[in-house]
Amino acid sequence: GINPLRGQNNVQGASDVGCRPTYFAGYQSLDDPKLASLHQTITGRPLPARRGMKTPDMWEAAIAGRLKGLWIIGYDVAQTDPNLKKVHEALKQVEFLVVQDLFLNETAKFAKLVLPGASFLEKDGTFTNLERRIQRIRKVVEPPNGILPEWRVVCEVSARMGYPMPYLHPSEIMDEIAALTPMFSGVSYDRLESHAGLQWPVPTVRHEGTGLMHQETFPKGKARFVAVEYLPPGESASQEYPFVLTTGRILQHYNCGAQTRRTDILELVDTDVLEMHPADLAGLHLCDGEIVRVVSAQGEALLPVVRSERVLRGHLFTSFHFPASTVNALLSSSADESSKCPEYKVSAVRVESIQRDELDPEDEAELRHMRHQLIT
Repeated sequence: GINPLRGQNNVQGASDVGCRPTYFAGYQSLDDPKLASLHQTITGRPLPARRGMKTPDMWEAAIAGRLKGLWIIGYDVAQTDPNLKKVHEALKQVEFLVVQDLFLNETAKFAKLVLPGASFLEKDGTFTNLERRIQRIRKVVEPPNGILPEWRVVCEVSARMGYPMPYLHPSEIMDEIAALTPMFSGVSYDRLESHAGLQWPVPTVRHEGTGLMHQETFPKGKARFVAVEYLPPGESASQEYPFVLTTGRILQHYNCGAQTRRTDILELVDTDVLEMHPADLAGLHLCDGEIVRVVSAQGEALLPVVRSERVLRGHLFTSFHFPASTVNALLSSSADESSKCPEYKVSAVRVESIQRDELDPEDEAELRHMRHQLIT
């Protein structure tokens, strides 16, 4: 089948155990009465019947005053979400924002409370990769004094809110997941220690995992393929915004760059650049390395433009690894109707030359830095 590459190493695992707001762990329906009964028996608490909000829904709710508190763990939304003006407005409206992360990122600037996070080297747990393989992650070093793994912090807060979570180790959390989730019933830390990971579903403690799924039949009978109706993107090139901008990652940096910008990798790449086809560069009378203003209906960003034949005429590419670039301020809130995944790859923009007298001192300082890095 098709295996789409996920953005991070444990996106699969987070989805599997219920971090998606519309499903319980194991992709079980919140409307299942058997699940509700089992949940009540094992946890002593009713299963919440109300589905949670997806990230774009949270921003709408915060701006409308319906979302009062937010706890963000390991996610720099103030840099990586689209339409940053809207996201920043939402974060300002949240009455109590908690940010828990390894570093003081852009989102932490909006927080009422910042909690330190522990790195994957400082805690035990599991990662699940694209082939559904659950693998043990083992603590290598102790975290700095006073820093707890995220699960411990969640348990401490939960206990103070009247719902004790008396787990002593992540293995006990996995035991509860196994008790509540049929496809994880045979998973335990003891078994993971003696295997090179287990591929779910693992329905019993004697099951060796499932390397290939649906070898005999599909869960509901024969597979039925349905043609997907093409839906045009929310934005397209126009006279006012003649370029289509695509954003993404580059080899040297990881996601928003919060980790890689704090390493020697910064000596290789320390600014985002705008890639433009040579014919478009000539048509706008721009020079390779010139700082330009990129403008969309949502916002603008300053970037050095570089000659590139990797992009087609009429198309642009840039990364989003550096907060100073504010690249995601250009993107709209348009998203897939089902998944709510934003249209990071299609944004209508125009490119303008910059006149020195248009800049404020902060912008001018940033431009000097960009020019210096391109030269060196």
